[in-house]
Amino acid sequence: GQSDSTPTMASIVDMYSLSCPASAPFFGYFGAAAAMFLANLGAAYGTAKSGVGISGMGVGRPDLVMKALIPVVMAGVVGIYGLIIAVIISTKIKAPTMTDGTMQPQYTLFAGASHLAAGLAGGFSGLAAGMAIGVVGDIGTRALGQQPKLFVGMILILI
Repeated sequence: GQSDSTPTMASIVDMYSLSCPASAPFFGYFGAAAAMFLANLGAAYGTAKSGVGISGMGVGRPDLVMKALIPVVMAGVVGIYGLIIAVIISTKIKAPTMTDGTMQPQYTLFAGASHLAAGLAGGFSGLAAGMAIGVVGDIGTRALGQQPKLFVGMILILI
């Protein structure tokens, strides 16, 4: 007979299905979507807020408008970071494969939770960075219009 310490085939399948539930890809894709959505929300806010500052500064000093576009570009890069995170996460999610007539899941719950956490961390970081770039871009470009020597300082603050 079989001893109690030897796992049966049914118990191995049960353990595998518990570690790779059908809901695991949901968490991974939600992490990818959160990274892209939140980072691009930050990028949009940074672009809009910097654009307001550029518009205000450009009335008095139109010669400095091209220099003042740097915060807008930096805000856009934050959105690209969110896209990169989403692509990396989504390429790691594997569809179940068919082996001997049974579906074999390839994506664990641990991987799904990890990708959700990574997506949320990257997304909220992008949101915060975009908001900070927007505030610095708004005030920095207005100050640049009054004193062009502040350009290097504004760039250093943005970095």
